[in-house]
Amino acid sequence: MIMCSLSGFAQMGGQAVYSFLRLPVPARTAALGGNTIGLKDDDVNLAAQNPASLNAGMSNQLSLSYINYIADINYLYATYARSFDSVGHFAASLQKVGYGKFKETDEYGAEIGTFRANDYNFALSYARDLDSAFTWGVSVKTIFSSYYTYSSVANAIDGALTYRNKKRQVVASVVFSNIGMQWKTYSGGPKEKLPYYISAGVSKKVAKAPFRLILSYENINKWDLTYSDPNNPEPTVDPFTKEPIKKSKFRTGGDKLLRHLVFATEIIVSKNINLRVGYNYRRLKEMQLPDKSGAVGLSFGLGFKISKFQFSYAFSKYHAAGNVNHFTVTTNFSSFGKQNKPAVPEPAK
Repeated sequence: MIMCSLSGFAQMGGQAVYSFLRLPVPARTAALGGNTIGLKDDDVNLAAQNPASLNAGMSNQLSLSYINYIADINYLYATYARSFDSVGHFAASLQKVGYGKFKETDEYGAEIGTFRANDYNFALSYARDLDSAFTWGVSVKTIFSSYYTYSSVANAIDGALTYRNKKRQVVASVVFSNIGMQWKTYSGGPKEKLPYYISAGVSKKVAKAPFRLILSYENINKWDLTYSDPNNPEPTVDPFTKEPIKKSKFRTGGDKLLRHLVFATEIIVSKNINLRVGYNYRRLKEMQLPDKSGAVGLSFGLGFKISKFQFSYAFSKYHAAGNVNHFTVTTNFSSFGKQNKPAVPEPAK
């Protein structure tokens, strides 16, 4: 995995296929700014971004997620995990992104039918504990995309290593995502690049305090994530003085650094209720309007448990005209097992 990073390439929007692979799927992940690789607990949804988060506490869990995305885009996610003693931890997941129904017309504009566009990602994950602190994990993805009469197929691998110190309640992880190849292109042309990237994350449960701090560093393999619109370049000369516009190196470097970082916190209200807040600076810089930023980049949500089901909701602000809602429900089939009733003693004769 380290050798792959040496020849790796970072991707910006429009420079790689299957960009849907970078969408935050479970509600908990979305509420925490879109990145939870620095977490490790008994939530099976964490394996969506970090296969090394799999552990025995997730065994026999099933989780279903529905995401109401921008415009008419909706996507679904389902995952199930199982652990086996002395073998390891396994999980299977399916992600489907539907872009809605489109009208098919002829060259004169007459409607002749309809069609749909969808992306699919089926993943098999495996993790194994190296010792009480370290776990390594891998996910093998099969990606299928279908737009009208065009389709594409690819495979990718995620590799991860996670460290957890239960005593100090610290978790740290590094994940290599989407190392793979496209087997079938949409138009039969040259093979396209996958959205490969490296991320790291760390979390810390503050001692004797009801909250957890989470920090993620995304796209380690590319420093400059800024984008300049060739159709609307930034001015380099002051229009009044005609002198070159000088940019502060500190301010420019700080902007580039913050585009990598995702800040989040999880507040533990009670044993069954959690509040979550996240901030994604890069999302703010890329999606805000020139004269209005609003709450772009912010996300929040909550998780609560009722009986044998864990419910999560997240609200993310992507744009002044686009809000995203995530819904997730999780249960553990083992909790439905019949409990042995204590034997009733026979009445004394």
